[in-house]
Amino acid sequence: MVKQANRPDIDFFTIEIIKDALVAIGDEMFIALQRTSKSTIIYEVLDYASGLVDARGQLITQGNGVTGFLGTLTFAVQSALEKFGQQNLHPGDVIITNDPYGGGGTHLSDVSLIVPIFYAGQLVAFSASKAHWTEVGGKDPGSWTTDSTEVFQEGLQFPCVKLYEEGRPVQSLIDLIAANVRLPDMTLGDMYAQAASLRLGERRFQELCNKYGFDVVQYAIEALLDYGERMTLLELAKLPKGIYEAEDWIDDDGIGNGPFPVRVKITISEDEFICDFTGTHPQVPGPVNCALTGLHSGVRTILKAITSPSIAVNEGCFRPLKVICPPGTIFSAQRPAAVSTYWETMNYVTDLVWKALAPIVPNRLPAGHFLSVCGVVLAGQHPDTNELFLLVEPQAGGWGAGAEKDGESGLMCVGDGETYVIPVEVAETRYGIIVDRYELDTSADAGAGVHRGGRGCIRDYQATVDLTLTATFGRHKYIPWGVAGGSEGSRNEVRIFHHDGREVVLGKCARYPLKRGEVARLVTGTGGGWGSPLERPVEVIIEDVRNGYISLEQAKREYGVDLDPKTFEILHLAPERSK
Repeated sequence: MVKQANRPDIDFFTIEIIKDALVAIGDEMFIALQRTSKSTIIYEVLDYASGLVDARGQLITQGNGVTGFLGTLTFAVQSALEKFGQQNLHPGDVIITNDPYGGGGTHLSDVSLIVPIFYAGQLVAFSASKAHWTEVGGKDPGSWTTDSTEVFQEGLQFPCVKLYEEGRPVQSLIDLIAANVRLPDMTLGDMYAQAASLRLGERRFQELCNKYGFDVVQYAIEALLDYGERMTLLELAKLPKGIYEAEDWIDDDGIGNGPFPVRVKITISEDEFICDFTGTHPQVPGPVNCALTGLHSGVRTILKAITSPSIAVNEGCFRPLKVICPPGTIFSAQRPAAVSTYWETMNYVTDLVWKALAPIVPNRLPAGHFLSVCGVVLAGQHPDTNELFLLVEPQAGGWGAGAEKDGESGLMCVGDGETYVIPVEVAETRYGIIVDRYELDTSADAGAGVHRGGRGCIRDYQATVDLTLTATFGRHKYIPWGVAGGSEGSRNEVRIFHHDGREVVLGKCARYPLKRGEVARLVTGTGGGWGSPLERPVEVIIEDVRNGYISLEQAKREYGVDLDPKTFEILHLAPERSK
C-alpha cells in the first residue's frame, strides 16, 4: 500500500490500472475522431492528436498520430486557463484556438478544441485535440501555401474563444466559419467530429472518477507524471555529459529568399537537457517560419526518442527539458509572420538535435532522413460532380541508416509520426487524378554506407481535369546527412511533365497549373548512409543489386564492387576493399 500525507490509501496495482485507463482514454478519443471525420487528411492520413491534460495544464496522455503535435495540447490548455481562468470555464464549454504565436498553435490549418472536464462541481482535467482542417479559408484553396507573406493571408484565426458555451453552440461563430471556408460541409463536419471525440474523453474520465474516486485518480495521474520524469532522468543519466553542437541550412522561404542558417547547442547534465538555438536566422518573409509551440514540440520529439520512447508520453517526460531561443528567429517567429509551412522548419529543430547527438547515441538515432513533410495540395473541379476537390497529404520517404541496420524505405518523416499517405484507390475515387505510378525510388545513387539509407518514393499524379498544385519539398538543396563516413542521401523534388515536352523541377510551388493529362511526379529522398561503403559485405551488395536497391554503377563507384550485369558475378574488387 502507498500512504502519504493528504494522499488516499492506494495500492500499486490500482495505480497501474488507472494509468493504463488514462492512456486508453486518449486512444479511444483518437479512434473516435478518425471514424467520424469527413476529410481524408484526418480519417486516412491521421493528421491529428488527442489527449488528456490535467487542471494545471500538464499533459497526462496523448494518443498516436502526428509526432509534431507533441506538447501542443499542453500549450493550448494553458492558454485557455490564462484567458478564462478556472472561474469562467463551465461544464459543456468547448474552446477553439489555432493561434500560431500562443495557444498551442502551429499554423492556422491545425485547429485545437478543448473541453474542460468537471467532476462533483470541480474542474479536474481537460480533453483536447489538435487536427488539420482541410479548409480554414485564406487566399489559397486548402489554406496552407508556399507564398504567403503574413498570417492574415493564411485563413481564419481563432484566438482561444468559446465554440460552445455550457453545451450551447455559439451559432454566430459557426456561421462565420461556414461563410469563410471553401468546403463548409467538410470543415464543420470535422469540427463536430472533433468536439464529439472530446465529449467521449470527458465521459470516460468522469466514469473513471466514479469508479475509483477523484482523489485516487488524481494520485494516479501524479504517479504517472512522476514516472515519466523518473524514466527520462534514468535514460538521461546514461548519455555522455557534455556540450554538443550542430548547424544546417534551410533551403528557402518559398518566395525567393534563402538559404537560412540554423544552429543548436545542446548541454547534457545529470538532470537537465538544454537546447539553445541562439544564432539561428531571424524570421523570414515567406511562410516557413515556426513559432514557439512548434519549437518546443520539435525538441520534445527528439528528447523522447533518445530517452524513453516506449513510455507513454506525458508532461513528466519533459520536466528535465529546457529550451532557449531568442524571440523573432525562424524557430520563434512573432506575429504577423507567415507560418503556413512551419513544419519544414519545425522538423529542422528535431533534425539539428538529432544530427548533433547521432554519433553519441547510435543505438537510438540513425543518419539523416528525407526530413520534409513533402506536403501537396491539389485543387480543381471534380470531373464527375464539378465541385471543388482538395487533395491534401504528406508523402513518405527514406530514413537514414543506423549503426547496425539499413534505413527504412517509404516511411513518413519524423514530424508526421504515425500518419499515412492517402491510398491510391481513395485518391483516384475522391479527386480528379489518376495515380500512374507509386514505387520506391531506386534510381538515386545516394545513401551508401556499411549500412545504406532507406529509399524514398516516386508517386505520379496525372491530372484528369485542369488543376493547380501547391507543394513544399524541403531538403531540395541541402540533402540528408550521413554518419561515420556514410554518403549523403538524395533530395526531395517535384517534377512536372508538360504536354509540350518540358520538364520542370521544383522544391516549392504555389498554385502551379497542370493541364488535363499532365503529370506531377513527387520524388522523396533517400536517407543518409552510416559507415564506409567499402565495409559493406560483398554478398549483401550483390543481393542489393539483384533486388534493385542499388545500381550496378553505384556498386562499382561507391562500394568498390564491379559485377557482371547478367550473372551478378564479381568482376573486380576495388583495392581499398580487398585490403
